[in-house]
Amino acid sequence: MNSNSLNPYVITLGTAGGPRWWSDRNGEPRFGIATAVVVGERWYLVDCGQGAGRQANVAGLSMSNLGGIFITHMHSDHTVDLPSLLLFGAFELKNAPRGPIPIVGPGDRGKLPPLSPRATKVPSPVAPGRPTPGVGGLLHGLLEAYATDCNDRIFDSLAKSPVEQFAAREIQIPEHLGFDPNTDVAPDMDPLVVYEDELVTVSAILVSHHPTAPAFAFRFDTLEGSVTISGDTAPCRNMVRLAEGTDLLLHEAINLELMATKYKDPKMLEATMDHHRRAHTTAEQAGQIATDAGVKHLALHHLVPTYSPPQAWQSARNTFAGHLTIPDDLEIIPFGRSLEGQRSLSAGMTASY
Repeated sequence: MNSNSLNPYVITLGTAGGPRWWSDRNGEPRFGIATAVVVGERWYLVDCGQGAGRQANVAGLSMSNLGGIFITHMHSDHTVDLPSLLLFGAFELKNAPRGPIPIVGPGDRGKLPPLSPRATKVPSPVAPGRPTPGVGGLLHGLLEAYATDCNDRIFDSLAKSPVEQFAAREIQIPEHLGFDPNTDVAPDMDPLVVYEDELVTVSAILVSHHPTAPAFAFRFDTLEGSVTISGDTAPCRNMVRLAEGTDLLLHEAINLELMATKYKDPKMLEATMDHHRRAHTTAEQAGQIATDAGVKHLALHHLVPTYSPPQAWQSARNTFAGHLTIPDDLEIIPFGRSLEGQRSLSAGMTASY
């Protein structure tokens, strides 16, 4: 890392979580979860929620400056816009020769998740030949599905193949940890360095998003500061360990009471709420994680549901006395130590609160 890493910040490209098209309390859309970590001229994308590519374009982020894509876990609300980045992004890269952009994330789960105890029958899995791919399988499958489009452009327009422009890097979990996707999704561990260049060191740790596993949180360390991004997780010791002393923690938050009103089918309600309780974090719990980790600035995102009243997220103040932000889409949040105390801004550089 060198001095070009001065004044890093994040842009909250999308702040909504879950496989839905969300709106806020005023009916305005919130885009799917996606965060740009900007260091100098380079940026790194964490998760590819709905609209991530469009939002990056609105924020003025060029594909030619994209250092890497980091996927916390394989749920659709974190990966659904990866096709647009592969296909539209590849077209933008045609005049920007460079090595392949790494896509860093989980490997194959290895086995189907356990069946809900509330199930009355065993469902048939989708794609039984390969039912739990990681980022490598996802990249291969997407490019195979879009082969007609890719080959039209490669053969007719002489475009560069996205196979040459993107490369999957599945995170290898050390065997000695005892990780098991069904029984031990977040064993105690030290963070793993999963990516490094001259501007950032990126570390990952397993978090508790049962039954989705492996699921990771990421931490970006620069010379000027650090940001930690939780991905989806229930409170766990690994999250505190990764976030220890970080300048900015972006953590998911769920409003369990309001979510319970979303389901009319009793069985789906029971099974879904079982999942939410064991796999997600309330705002108050996120505040406790930030306190335990000695975090300077906590920002809540991956908001579920997005139309929750503000006091649902402000409850983080019950457990966290530091700086708290509830960002909208396209807000800029500095995390460089030289900019400590600077307020969050929108991508248009207008104060957000």
